[in-house]
Amino acid sequence: MAKRENYNELYLFMQVVREGSFTAAAQRLGLAQSGISRSVRELEERLGVQLLVRTTRRLSLTQAGEQLYQTAESGFDALDMGLATLAHYRQTPSGTVRINASLHAIDKVLLPKLAIFKQRYPDIRLELISESRFVDIIAERFDAGIRLGPEVGSGMVAVRITPDMEMAVVATPEHFRRYGFPQSSADLVAHPCIAYQFADGSLYQWELHHNEKKITHRPQGQWVFSDSYMEAEAARLGLGLAYVPEELVAHDLERGRLIRVLQPYSQRLEGSFLYYPHRNVSPALRLVIDTLRI
Repeated sequence: MAKRENYNELYLFMQVVREGSFTAAAQRLGLAQSGISRSVRELEERLGVQLLVRTTRRLSLTQAGEQLYQTAESGFDALDMGLATLAHYRQTPSGTVRINASLHAIDKVLLPKLAIFKQRYPDIRLELISESRFVDIIAERFDAGIRLGPEVGSGMVAVRITPDMEMAVVATPEHFRRYGFPQSSADLVAHPCIAYQFADGSLYQWELHHNEKKITHRPQGQWVFSDSYMEAEAARLGLGLAYVPEELVAHDLERGRLIRVLQPYSQRLEGSFLYYPHRNVSPALRLVIDTLRI
């Protein structure tokens, strides 16, 4: 392997030429003049060529010195430019932020709030991966995840990103013409209900309340989904009662496409939280956290 040049001596040589003298270069660099002179002399001895012609009044470059100076100048200028580029990356956050979330959270929270990244942080890549199941975000290489409630695994930090969420029991007008309007939670047994299934195969027990008493209802019906969006769509198609976040069906309720019942029984669930490992929070993820935090 070829011996690498002493780039420190090359830099001192370049500064001497730029300043026009050893004295001026020493003053600019805060070094001893004798040390700079010795370094340049050792550079000449190692290269086997004279680089500078020294007189009492001025310095001048030999032909070899002129060629080396141009090479050194272009090389150090390129290095300075590369370092400046690194500073740009430090000042302008970049990189990929990979988040695991439900379609509901992506649609109603992440996209509306993070859309400003298009203009503000164009070097940040956002991967928003929709899954209804809870995943091990570390094992599956996610930077963060979204879930309801602040309960997360050890070593994780949780940050609230939405207010509490109100649930709503809804169905089409046609459904109620056929099955009637339930007056209490006990009447739900007479209605086909659309179910939500967790990743482990268990069904979500509808959590209701009345007079500060918690009531649960096991949905019985033909249709089971693993996503609240699909539950809402099934309700729009008249397939049964659905118990979904109210914001997913707000427009349908306004237009009369769906009707809400048992509102006094509906539960308010704790809002969504962004959770992430405590360690190694990148500048890009920090910006995501600060943007989503409420």
